[in-house]
Amino acid sequence: MARQARVAVIGAGSWGTTVASLAAANTPTVLWARRDELAAEIDQRHVSEAYLPGLELPADLRATSSIEEAVSAADVLVMAVPSHGFRAVLEQAAPHVRPRIPVVSLVKGLEQTTKLRMTQVIGQVLPGHPAGVLTGPNLAREVMTGHAAAAVIAMPDERVAMPLQDIFKAPLFRVYRSTDVIGAEIAGALKNVFAIAAGMSTGLGTGDNTRALVICRSIAEMTRLGVVMGGDQLTFAGLGGVGDLLATCISPLSRNRRVGEELANGRSLADITKDMNMVAEGVKTCGVVRELADEHEVDMPIVREVDGVINAGHTPEQAYAGLLRRVPKMEFEGVPAA
Repeated sequence: MARQARVAVIGAGSWGTTVASLAAANTPTVLWARRDELAAEIDQRHVSEAYLPGLELPADLRATSSIEEAVSAADVLVMAVPSHGFRAVLEQAAPHVRPRIPVVSLVKGLEQTTKLRMTQVIGQVLPGHPAGVLTGPNLAREVMTGHAAAAVIAMPDERVAMPLQDIFKAPLFRVYRSTDVIGAEIAGALKNVFAIAAGMSTGLGTGDNTRALVICRSIAEMTRLGVVMGGDQLTFAGLGGVGDLLATCISPLSRNRRVGEELANGRSLADITKDMNMVAEGVKTCGVVRELADEHEVDMPIVREVDGVINAGHTPEQAYAGLLRRVPKMEFEGVPAA
């Protein structure tokens, strides 16, 4: 009988813990937490009160604060560390990672200094390892409480993705395959920026028509940039594109939407982020996306306005006024025909 694959999940935030819980139901899984006390709480009490309060974790899920212990025996490495610390933690893990094992990113962001996607960072730190991403409309608390959901595992080689489907699946959590790693990562990073815009819309008291407008035009911007960067247009209409965008823009559980709402309510970004114990990736990503839009000569007005609020001191009211001053063109201008 073949040995079960061993999984290491690096990063014990809400989504990393949720994915580790999914994997633990199917195969031996170890979760790495930076803090000793969090690792002990998960390993011994099977809870994570900081990130998933009131929920019980699988008794089979192991946790440790030793990165060597977490990864040295792993057959699959899952990275759930926010983009700003992703490279540094992966470099700590690298000496202990077994050759050629697949590395899966859960991170929906871009590296600020290099503008690289997380799988590109993996390629630099761990060359020779198959690198992909697990993405989709996945709010951690809803998945943990058993609501039906789905994700996409995007790997360059479908043969690598197929066994990963079985590792992360659950009775009410479906995992689809894709080979479009670029599109999946770009969509995942951009939806957080657009969720800030949707949150600002809600915080300003606009109606559902306005929010639908913001989401719909966000899809157009996401697709324009993603296709130019090498993504498949169909990816942006799927779970990792429209699906994830809708969940993040609509749900009150969304951290990025919350940032937008709080900004529209007059709070400073510093105060908002200080009160959050989890990272809102859109805050760090919006400036990088604006730079990528400039480099690829892609028109992204929503991204520009969000970046203006986050990084240039503009108000949400000014951002919406700026968008409304734009003259409408052809609806699908700049989006390649299918």
